[in-house]
Order: sequence, then structure tokens, then C-alpha cells
Amino acid sequence: MIGFIGGGNMAEALIKGIVSGQQSAVSNQQKKIFVSEPREERRQYLEETYGVKTTDKNTDVVSASDIIILAVKPQNMEQALDNIKDSVTEDKTVVSIAAGITLSYLQSRLKTKKLIRVMPNTPALVQEGMSVMSLCECFPDKDIAPVREILMSIGKVLVMPEKYMNAVTALSGSGPAFIAFFAEAMIEAGIKSGLSRGHAAELVVQTLLGTAKILDTGLSPDELREMVTSPGGTTAAGLKVFNEKGLTDIVITAMEAAIKRAEELGQGLVGDSTRRRE
Repeated sequence: MIGFIGGGNMAEALIKGIVSGQQSAVSNQQKKIFVSEPREERRQYLEETYGVKTTDKNTDVVSASDIIILAVKPQNMEQALDNIKDSVTEDKTVVSIAAGITLSYLQSRLKTKKLIRVMPNTPALVQEGMSVMSLCECFPDKDIAPVREILMSIGKVLVMPEKYMNAVTALSGSGPAFIAFFAEAMIEAGIKSGLSRGHAAELVVQTLLGTAKILDTGLSPDELREMVTSPGGTTAAGLKVFNEKGLTDIVITAMEAAIKRAEELGQGLVGDSTRRRE
């Protein structure tokens, strides 16, 4: 049984991926999903849409599940862990998909050592996500495999040391918003040039989609940029402005700010928890 504590958007993305059966190893689990969600209308939606079992009691999900996915907001994590800690036995695998929640924090609150921290991202909603896993030491391979298969149902998966997770959060977790922001600017530029909003949006979205597919073939970003850019051409004129305005430095600074905020969120949560126990 796969259990979810929280039935929000990211939980739904995972449920959708499991139920769609893109990965044969998890397709048989589609009738073995149990979701705890406080909102009655949300529980009803999940039941009707995906045929999963729901409840408003976290402990019921924990008791019935082998894999427990913590899909609550970071600020609600302490309350959720306090609620389930006595029900989480050593044989259960616990997966957190909440930003800033460290493995050491989970270890301090739960009996099981089978802990996984995951940073998914929003494209998981269309099964094109990028998830990064960090594991506790000595995690048995046989217990890692089912979690990896679940994550593969919503996109690609990497396993990385936890020390990189804040950078992953900035690059992959926040990345869709940064790309969307750039898309907004391109659309506004199209409108300013006389295009309708609908046409400008279609042009930009399809360009982003096509570009991503080209890069996914293995062509590097700099190779693609050089392929498109002709000396003295329109692309070169636009890139010249980007360079003059310091676009690369702006992007790096934005990423650094996101990384710093991820660090602050994680430290703040652990600090608050420590002070409450003193």
C-alpha cells in the first residue's frame, strides 16, 4: 500500500502517474493507494477521479501503508509528524517531498531509518517532472526500488547527496517559475510588436516546448544557441542586448537567492523544532 499524507497538487501528480501505469512496476498498485486529506471536497475529487481510498485521519494511512509519502507544506510538517510518529514503525519507508525538510529532521522525529528526501517539480503534473532523491545511509536497495519506480511515473529521477538539495530546489524546483517568467516577458514583447496575446502565447509556448525537446536529444544549450545565431542576424542582435544587460549574472544571482532562501527555510524549521523541545 502506498500512503499519502496530504492530497494536494504534487500528491495528485504522483497518484496520476501511478494510476496511469506508465511504469509496469507500479501499475498494479493503482488500487492500493490511500490518501489522508483534511478537505472533504478534495477527498471526494481524488476518489472519483483516480479511484483511490481516502480518509481524514493520518494515522489510518500510516498503519495501512508500506510506503508513506509526506506531501504536506513545510510549515505543516511538524504537526503532521507529531500526529503520525507513534504509528511509523521501523519497517516503513517514509518519503518527504516538502522543500527544506532535511533527513536529519525526519530522523529526529521518526523511528524508521528508511527515509528518503525528494525534490520533485511542477512538470510532474504532466508526467514530465524532474525528481531528485537523497537517502539515509545504508538504505536497502530493495526498498529504494519501489520509490524510484513511483517517481519515474511522473518523469525522470536522479539520486544525489543531500548537500546538493538546496541547489536542486533552486534550479529544478523553482526553475519552472523562472522559465515561465521569461515566457511572460517574451509574450509581452510580442504583444508590444503588434501580435495578439493568443498568438504571442502560442508562439512562445511552442518555441519553449520545441527547444526543450531539441536539448533533450543531447545537444548542449551553447550548441543550439550557435546553431540558431547567424553573424549580424536577428538572434545576434537580441543576444547582444542580453549580454549588455548582464542576463547571465542576473540569472546566477536569482539562483543564489533561491538557494539561500532554501537554506533559511530548512534551518528555520529545524531551529523552531529544537526550541520547542527545549
